[in-house]
Amino acid sequence: MDYRIIKENDLFLYSDKDGDIPQGHPSGFGLYTKDTRFLSRLEIAINGQKPVLLSSAADANYISVIRLTNPHMEQNGELILWRESVEIERTRFIYEGGLYETFRLTSYYPKPIEFDFSVLADADFADMFTVRGFQHGETGHKTGTQRQNGGLTIGYAGVDHVARETRIAWQPQESFIDETTNTVGFRLRLDHRESREITFFVAPFVNGEGPRFYDPQVAMAKLEASYAGWNAGSTAVRSDNAAFDKLFHRGVQDLRVLLTDVGYGSFPVAGLPWYSVPFGRDSLIAALQMLSLNPQAAKGTLLTMAAYQGQKEDPWQDETPGKIMHEIRYGELAGAGMVPFAPYYGTIDATPLFLMLAAEYYHWTNDLALIEQLMPNLEAALTWIERYGDRDGDGFVEYFQESSKGIANQGWKDSADSVVHRSGDYGQAPIALVEVQGYVYQAKTRLAPIFRMLGRIVDADRLEQEAAVLRERFEQSFWMEDEQYYAIALDRDKQQVQSVTSNTGHILMSGIASTERARSVASRLVAEDMFGGYGIRTMSTGSSGYNPMSYHNGSVWPHDNSLCLLGLSLGGFETEALKVMQGLMKAADGFEYARLPELYCGYSDELGHPVPYPVACSPQAWAAGTPLTFLQTMLGIRPNALNATIELRPLLLPGMNELEVTNLRIGQGTLHLRVSRTGDVAAPYQVDILENHTGYQVLIQPFEGDVVK
Repeated sequence: MDYRIIKENDLFLYSDKDGDIPQGHPSGFGLYTKDTRFLSRLEIAINGQKPVLLSSAADANYISVIRLTNPHMEQNGELILWRESVEIERTRFIYEGGLYETFRLTSYYPKPIEFDFSVLADADFADMFTVRGFQHGETGHKTGTQRQNGGLTIGYAGVDHVARETRIAWQPQESFIDETTNTVGFRLRLDHRESREITFFVAPFVNGEGPRFYDPQVAMAKLEASYAGWNAGSTAVRSDNAAFDKLFHRGVQDLRVLLTDVGYGSFPVAGLPWYSVPFGRDSLIAALQMLSLNPQAAKGTLLTMAAYQGQKEDPWQDETPGKIMHEIRYGELAGAGMVPFAPYYGTIDATPLFLMLAAEYYHWTNDLALIEQLMPNLEAALTWIERYGDRDGDGFVEYFQESSKGIANQGWKDSADSVVHRSGDYGQAPIALVEVQGYVYQAKTRLAPIFRMLGRIVDADRLEQEAAVLRERFEQSFWMEDEQYYAIALDRDKQQVQSVTSNTGHILMSGIASTERARSVASRLVAEDMFGGYGIRTMSTGSSGYNPMSYHNGSVWPHDNSLCLLGLSLGGFETEALKVMQGLMKAADGFEYARLPELYCGYSDELGHPVPYPVACSPQAWAAGTPLTFLQTMLGIRPNALNATIELRPLLLPGMNELEVTNLRIGQGTLHLRVSRTGDVAAPYQVDILENHTGYQVLIQPFEGDVVK
C-alpha cells in the first residue's frame, strides 16, 4: 500500500507513507469522522524541510510507527545540520474519538545540535462525497482559527446547521505559533543520544461535543486491552500450515479495526478508507462470515440494520417500508438533503441478507431472545419482499432506481456495466438478479423452522410454500441449457441476461438449485474460463463483457469467492472448495501483510503475481472475513439450534495435517477441537473433541470425497 490508515470506532486517519497529509493530494488523505474531513493537511518539517522516510509500518491497524530523518542541510558552505543526524519516530493511534501522535526526536550527531521542528495542520471540513468527486452542492464556510486553552481551534459552519471544529493541543506547551499557516514550531537543543518527545492531540468536535484528552500512555494501554479482549473472545486457530494461520490472523485483526458502534452494538463497517459507515449489504455479509469467529458482531449488525429499517415510501432515498438500508452518511451534503444517503435504501439484497443473517445467527448462538426482539423487523422485511421486492407479481425480487441521485444497479455488482447481455447491451431495470433469488429462498427456508418452533405454524407453512414455488419458477426461468449454468439476471422484458458470472455461485449455499444443476455450477466455477489461479473471476473470459481490469466484469473479489465457497462446502463439492481456497491463499501471498484486498484484477496466475486493482479498499470487511469461511469449509460445520447439534464434515487443505480450533463460540459456550489427517483412504480425517461447553451434540459426518494429500 502506498498509504497508511489507522482507525478506531468511527474516526480514521488516512495519510501517505511518511505519515503526512499533503495539501490537495488527489488521494483524499485526511482525518475523518461523520463523513467529514477534520484534517486536510498535516505536514512536519525539520528546519523547514521535509524529512526523509526510513520505514513505515502498517501491519497493526490500531497503531502506526513511522521513522524519518533529516536531509543534509548547508547554507553558503556552512553546515546547518548533517544528514541523518536526527531520528524522528512518529507514533500515532486513535482512542475514544481523538487522534494521538507522539514525535520522538533523537540526536545521533556526536556534538550538541539545535534545530526547529514544526507541525502544520489545517482542516477544510470537506464532505466525503466532495473529496471523492462523486457529489457536490452548496456548502458552508470556515469561521477561522483561534487560540484556545493553549491550543488551536479551527471552526466551520455548515449549511446543515452543524458547527464543526478541529481542536489541536500539544505537549509540551513551549512553542511558537504561526496563526496564518496553523504551524506549531519547537526550538530543540539535543545532546548526543538525547531524545525529546512532543505529543499532539487532534479532536473533532460536532456542535460542541467531542473527545476528552487522556494521558497518551493510559489511552494506549486501554486500546491495547480492547484488542486483547477481542482476541480472547474470538475463535483462534493453530495448524501446521503457516500461510493459513497468517491469513486467518490477518483477517481477525482487520475485522477488529473495522468494528464500529453507532449505538446498537459493534458491527463491521464496509472498508477503508471510503466506506467506514453502516453499510447494509457489506456489513451483513461480513457478519455472516464472522459467525465462526465472534457472533456478537452479527448481533450488533442485526440491531443496527433494524434501527434504520425503512418506514415509509420515499423515492428520493429509494426507501420503502421494511427495506434494509444500503448505506448511511453523516456529512454536510446528506444532512442538508443534497444527497439521499441519510440513509439511502437503494439495494436489493440487503433485506433478504438481513433475514438470512438472523436465521444463521440463531443457529450459531441459540439466542432466541434476539429473534423475538427482532420479530417485528423480520415480519416487515418479509412483507417488503412480497409487496415491494416483487411489484409485478412474477415471483422474483427485482430492483429499479427511483432516486435521481441514487444507484442504478442495486446488487453487489453495482457498477453501471455489471449486468450485460451477450450482445454487449446492458440489462434494463427492473432486474431480477440470480443470487438475490437464492438469498430469498435461503431466508424463507431457514426461518420457517424457527417460526414453527415459536408456534407460528401458519407463517412457517406459508414461507415453505412460497420457497417451493420460487424454486420451481427459478429453475424454469434462470437456467441456460447451452451453458449448463444459471443466467446472472432477468431483465425488464423477463429475458435472461446470459452472461456467465460468479453471482450464480452464491445460490449454492441456499439449496435453490437442483442437485444435478448445482454440480454443474460447481464445476464451472473452477473451470479455466472462470478460475484463473487466484480465485473465481466475476465473469467468464468467454462472456462479451469480460475485462480483467474491470471492477465487476472479470476481476476477482475475495468475498464473492467466500460465498461461493460456503455453497461448495454445504453441497459437498470438496475438490472445488479446495481449489478456491488454494487460489485465494496464493493471491494473498502477493499482497502486503498477506492481506486480501477488496478486489484484484482477473489475470491468470501465469503472470506469477496477482495484479492489484488501482483503487481497491484495504482493509475491506468482507475481504477480511474471507479466511474465516476457510475455517467453516475445512470443518464442514453446520450448527442447528433447533435440535442442538453441530454437524462436522472435515476437509483439510493439501499439505495441512492438523488443525486445532479453540474458543469456537456456539450455543451456550465454546468448542475446542482438533482435526488430524490419518492417511486412511476410507476415513482420512480424525476429529478429537477436546472440550465442548456449547450444549450442542457434535455429529461427525462420514467423508465422501476424494482424499487430497
